[in-house]
Amino acid sequence: RSKKVAQIFRDWLPTVIQAIEPFVSSEDIEKGSRWNTDIAQELKESRFGLICVTKGNLKAPWLNFEAGALSKTIDNTYVAPILLDLKPSELKGSPISQFQATSFSKDDMKRLIETLNVAAGNCLAPARLDKAFELCYPDLEKDIAELKKLSVTDDEESTTEANPHIDTSILEELLETARNTQRLLGNTDAKLYS
Repeated sequence: RSKKVAQIFRDWLPTVIQAIEPFVSSEDIEKGSRWNTDIAQELKESRFGLICVTKGNLKAPWLNFEAGALSKTIDNTYVAPILLDLKPSELKGSPISQFQATSFSKDDMKRLIETLNVAAGNCLAPARLDKAFELCYPDLEKDIAELKKLSVTDDEESTTEANPHIDTSILEELLETARNTQRLLGNTDAKLYS
């Protein structure tokens, strides 16, 4: 479900603010390329990240990893959790709770779009942004309503608990990448202080 939300936003956002170029890893990484390098590069260059949070992925380690990578600098980046089937209070205890979450309501979505516009350098004047939002919001509302009608499969809701090997493999790959980087760099502390 979070992937579907991401795809919906990937298509919808540029219709409201044309200067926005969304990146969704499942859609924008070419087959055969090194996905971890592409994602790391995008996270490094991004100033605004939307994280689609559902009950099924709330405890997934990769969610917190991406939020941390996106929020690498406090002053220049935004991380906006978009809650599909959750209330902000359900984020309690999650590192995601430190970010101002967005629920699926017209008012909240408008505030998100206004923040995106500011982060993008005020691409659209407020009156033009309001008009674009009012024209485009019904499409988003329809797509999300259709997504909410779909039943949640047992597999999706229990991804992190019933299939721990999925999360473990991602964590193992990240650990291996970190160790390889450390091997390439050597003992940076010794070099720094020598």
